[in-house]
Amino acid sequence: MRLKDKVVFLTGAANGMGESHARRVISEGGFLFMTDIAEQAGRKLAEELGDRALFFAQDIANEAQWQNAAKVAKEHFGGVDILINNAGILTKGDIQSESVETLRKVLDVNVAGCWLGIRTISPLMIERGKGSIINVSSQVGYRGWTNYSIYGCSKWAIRGLTKHMAMELAPHNIRVNSILPGAVDETGLFSGRSDPEFMEQIKQSIPLKRFVTRDQVSSLMVYLASDESDATTGTDNLIDCGVSI
Repeated sequence: MRLKDKVVFLTGAANGMGESHARRVISEGGFLFMTDIAEQAGRKLAEELGDRALFFAQDIANEAQWQNAAKVAKEHFGGVDILINNAGILTKGDIQSESVETLRKVLDVNVAGCWLGIRTISPLMIERGKGSIINVSSQVGYRGWTNYSIYGCSKWAIRGLTKHMAMELAPHNIRVNSILPGAVDETGLFSGRSDPEFMEQIKQSIPLKRFVTRDQVSSLMVYLASDESDATTGTDNLIDCGVSI
């Protein structure tokens, strides 16, 4: 019960890594305000999780929707203790095949969406006297990769935003950290691949010879969200089985 009675605002909560985070918040005793553009899946999951979870349909690139979501979260739960900026979109391609329209869309969702979340939710944390913000970056935002120029630069930007906001919000006792997952089983860079030989080659290129699991990423999230990490802010938290060594 490491998040007992904490109110967690989680974006991108309906599927994948977000679903794993949502389940852990509830199992750790927290209240969950979960948002996603996938409304049907989000409402179904919230119903399964019970009365400690509430779903709100949200496009994180839309400022007005952030304001509406914050209002509902405060009315329903009384405020917010933890913000997890998990939602984002992934794109892959060399610089000649990608378009400036894709670049703008990815930056709008991944970077502006994260920025809007901090801007909108941090005042609710200031009211409570403390808070924890967790921004989801990526190992692609830590080192250079081929064919990830757009997605990669958005994840580098999230790391920079994390450090700037950690400084700005520290006087309010609000901590801001980032998580940088590597290849996660059934999630992220290699999701949907069914070629066993290809997947084995990828594993052999990883120092620990395995992929990260969703539960391991959620465990890191819980640590950063909880009071156990009360002295931790402005950090990049790599979880990639050694890929970025």
